[in-house]
Amino acid sequence: MKKLLKNLGVWILIAMVIGIIAGVVMGSEASAFKPLGDLFIQLIKMLVVPLVLVSIISGAASLGETKSAGLVGGISIAYMMLTTLVSIIVAILLAVIFQPGKGIDNDAFISKEKEYVAENNEEIFIDVEMGSATQTTLEFSVETSGIESAKWLTYKEGDKAPSINEVVALGNSIDLEKSEPILADDLDAGTKYCVVVAATTADQQRVITKPLDNTTLTPPMGFWDTVIEMIPENPVKALTDGNILQIIVFGLFLGFGISALAQDKRRKVVGGLNIILEALIWCIGKVMIVAPFGVFGLIADATGTFGIGMLGQLANVLWLDLLAVAIIGLGLYPLTIALFSRVPLKSYFRAMIKPQVVSFSTASSLATLPVNMEACDEMGISKQTSGFVLPLGATINMSGNAIYYALLAIFFAQFYGIELGMAEYVSIAIVCTLGAIGQAGVPGPTLLAAAVLVAAGIPLEGLPLFYALDRIFDMIRTTLNITGDAACAAVVDRFVKK
Repeated sequence: MKKLLKNLGVWILIAMVIGIIAGVVMGSEASAFKPLGDLFIQLIKMLVVPLVLVSIISGAASLGETKSAGLVGGISIAYMMLTTLVSIIVAILLAVIFQPGKGIDNDAFISKEKEYVAENNEEIFIDVEMGSATQTTLEFSVETSGIESAKWLTYKEGDKAPSINEVVALGNSIDLEKSEPILADDLDAGTKYCVVVAATTADQQRVITKPLDNTTLTPPMGFWDTVIEMIPENPVKALTDGNILQIIVFGLFLGFGISALAQDKRRKVVGGLNIILEALIWCIGKVMIVAPFGVFGLIADATGTFGIGMLGQLANVLWLDLLAVAIIGLGLYPLTIALFSRVPLKSYFRAMIKPQVVSFSTASSLATLPVNMEACDEMGISKQTSGFVLPLGATINMSGNAIYYALLAIFFAQFYGIELGMAEYVSIAIVCTLGAIGQAGVPGPTLLAAAVLVAAGIPLEGLPLFYALDRIFDMIRTTLNITGDAACAAVVDRFVKK
């Protein structure tokens, strides 16, 4: 019993149940608990960028060790990256076909009504009309009655909405004597922005509109536009903007540069990076202490706002995740073994039963490593091959994780009503594939899911809703990961012996 009470997953599950009860009983009043979730989200955002950067640099730099393995390292990495990419494509197709995020009325979450909030509860009318949009501008007009002064402010949908004081202090002044439309410029193309107007009445009462949203036009993105957009003009700016895709590209480039250094220099740098990574993982551990409170606040708010049907939507992601894992684990991996290895499929399936059971129960690729090596011995794979490929796979082969992240990204995009174009799908695929490098093979929620959402411009607010079920998803994705590690070892062993 004491062991269970020390388990963070148990507390998250308890928090989820209490949050559901609070949401059902209190209804919309349960939104009072939302700040607990907002605090948790803010802590996650604080760690996403540094964690992604350091883990990518460390993982890419560590690959320098594989150069001594020559063909083994090259084939292993190519196989893992290719199968991970195929896994993501399967997940994206399933999410687009079955649309797990559709079906919930989210108008209560994203308000588009022209309403006002007044401190004195008098009817002071501010009518804000959204007008035309270009790639970098939004146009809107304001008609006021009884207003002495007014200011406006834009912010990206998904960011924290500004208060009246913030709009008054930071906003752009409106010339009430002019009737021409107001232009918000210098915006990012293809991004949804919210416009909010705060005003002061003749008797010094303040009023503020609820936010209206509109999206700047998305420029047509060709292949080379997408490639060029991935390369940061200024890596520091990419870090401050939280451009995950550019951060990953820069991290890989720098990591490969470190891997090209002399062995003694490389190991010193990688050792230092791993120390920083350990410190960041410590920070994640401390943030996760407040996870039950965050999950409680968000579940209570979501259940109170959308009703119990919201939880049914989470189940849609679970069965789609199982379907995608089955397609890769029972289709793609056996196919590669049949075509490119000398291991009989019957021997492969029989030998993998034990490591799959261990991985499902522990949710840890590293904990399953010894058992997976025994399975490879049973298949007739050389110890030299399995001894290299399996530890490498436990670090960088995360196709199960990538499937989960892709499903989450598209689920929340559909839930928030965000239209994803080819550029966003490419971003999701690249971040999931390359982001697998350096991911720890240990159980627990990972912040790469947050990085994938950020890369596609999707709000993070709903992410902790899945933390209560993360252990289930973790067991599923880990089982696929170690299955892929063994399949990779079988394929590589044939080429090495040849």
